[in-house]
Amino acid sequence: MNRPDYLNSNAESRQPVPAERADAYQPAGYQSTGVSADASKVLRNTYMLLSLTLLFSGAVAAMSMAFNWPHPGIIITLVGYFGLLFLVEKTKHSAMGLVSVFALTGFMGLTLGPIVSMYAKLPGGDQMIAMAMGTTGLIFVAMSAWVLTTGKELSGMGKTLTAGILIAFVLSIGNLFFQIPALSLAVSAMFIMLMTGLIAYQTSAIIHGGETNYISATVTLFVSIYNLFLSLLQIFGVLGSDE
Repeated sequence: MNRPDYLNSNAESRQPVPAERADAYQPAGYQSTGVSADASKVLRNTYMLLSLTLLFSGAVAAMSMAFNWPHPGIIITLVGYFGLLFLVEKTKHSAMGLVSVFALTGFMGLTLGPIVSMYAKLPGGDQMIAMAMGTTGLIFVAMSAWVLTTGKELSGMGKTLTAGILIAFVLSIGNLFFQIPALSLAVSAMFIMLMTGLIAYQTSAIIHGGETNYISATVTLFVSIYNLFLSLLQIFGVLGSDE
């Protein structure tokens, strides 16, 4: 008596698919959301350091506002920013890198305080600041969660983001001399889009092993949040002044 066909089927076909062959069974465009142990460690350290630097920078900005310290000016701001950024890059593989990160983020908080104070004095300024902070946080959480849940590989965005940031930076410096309101708004809108993309790009680089240094990752995300907040604040300020 013959056995039923399903009993005659090849036993190998009923075995689980080996892990090394699993990718062959995934649909085109599939991105694995698994994160390696090393990448998880970098991500965890990055978020921890980012939280501390944001708190430190915010405390320095609040102190600047409380004592009514003047803005250091564009020249000192640029020299201080790029000088400290260079220091971070040179020391990121040592304990001194942590000192450099706090020096950079503290300096950025120092430059931020007078700007926030200026907006706070405008009609509805407190609401503008709160909206800019809330929107910044929402964008950061949304972009980070999107990359972490989908496992998107965004390394191809690197050159586009670099070129866009360079163009936006040059335009912003130029507008300091020309003072064209429309150009100022356009630059702010550019920075919002670029910084949103940079948050996603950096998060993707961490989980896919493209960024293995949590100090560098922290600085990139901090600068993204800083510029995103200022750009949103400027746009909300313009919109609020038109009401």
